[in-house]
Amino acid sequence: MAYISFQPSDYFNTKLYTGNGSTNAITSVGFEPSWTWIKNRGDTHAHVLVDAVRGVTKELRSSGTNAEITTSNSFTSFDSDGFTLGADSTDSYNKNTNNYVSWNWLANGAGSSNTDGSITSTVSANTTAGFSIVKWTGTGASATVGHGLGVTPDMIICKNLDGTAEDWVVWNNSFSASQFIRLNTTASVATSTGMWDNTLPTSSVFSLKNEEKNNNTGQDIISYCFAEKKGFSKFGSYTGNGNADGTFIYTGFKPALLIRKRTDATNDWYINDNKRAGYNPQNDYLFPNSTQAESALQRFDLLSNGFKIRTTDGGDNASGGTYIYMAFSEESIVSSNGVPATAR
Repeated sequence: MAYISFQPSDYFNTKLYTGNGSTNAITSVGFEPSWTWIKNRGDTHAHVLVDAVRGVTKELRSSGTNAEITTSNSFTSFDSDGFTLGADSTDSYNKNTNNYVSWNWLANGAGSSNTDGSITSTVSANTTAGFSIVKWTGTGASATVGHGLGVTPDMIICKNLDGTAEDWVVWNNSFSASQFIRLNTTASVATSTGMWDNTLPTSSVFSLKNEEKNNNTGQDIISYCFAEKKGFSKFGSYTGNGNADGTFIYTGFKPALLIRKRTDATNDWYINDNKRAGYNPQNDYLFPNSTQAESALQRFDLLSNGFKIRTTDGGDNASGGTYIYMAFSEESIVSSNGVPATAR
């Protein structure tokens, strides 16, 4: 069984809210987030990502290759129990009467200097939750960057902040040292010995070489790094069986957030959570690589100890298809409150 000494919502929480077109304090997150990812559920607007290392006025979009965008009055502060949005009633954050979802993680605020790698990085790390935000300036040559997790990462998501046409790149623990996949596209897994310098991450650093996406000379890069924590987070891969009675993936907890991507063929990224309307097997989908509005699809069950695929669709369960996933917990099988998890 998977046991944890904390409540999962202490470190990750999904918060739904309605825009008001004015100053809007979003509360009941349960902590002061260090990274917040927001999507307008009912309209075709970009996913927007803000973190405490880059600062609240700095926006990234998961569905594009855009450089970092400065917004003056959209996201204005991380607060002790959530965050505040400004009176700039942009559709992506706070349009009046529009419904939004926000996914929130706790790291360690604005972070501090880390000299574990050959490049000095700024790192905001929560070693209990296995999550860190890492920022550095690229060198265009073989280098290492400290991630602050104290254990080997299982997932790394990188974005060049200055490049105007640079993909997001993702490494997963099922990949080799030369493989990566793009967050902003439907593309399958790709190979480049220059992306991670053909070197797997360690308990203190990950490696880079000469790819513009994560190490262009003189340009700033951000990375979100994750290490698996029993009962709280799980990262890995599964193989589809092409059957409506699909693959079961054990996580050791009832998932609160589930992000998936087929890696052997082109397909969307999918993101689901436990707060938006849905029930097994119907769960509301959003697409990190697209501005598309929320869709209701019958694809999988959220269970007390993992998730089970309930579709033959190639995006989730092609026969022999390979998929990566990242999952965060709503409730461990048994956690510090002694209450066993139940299925959705």
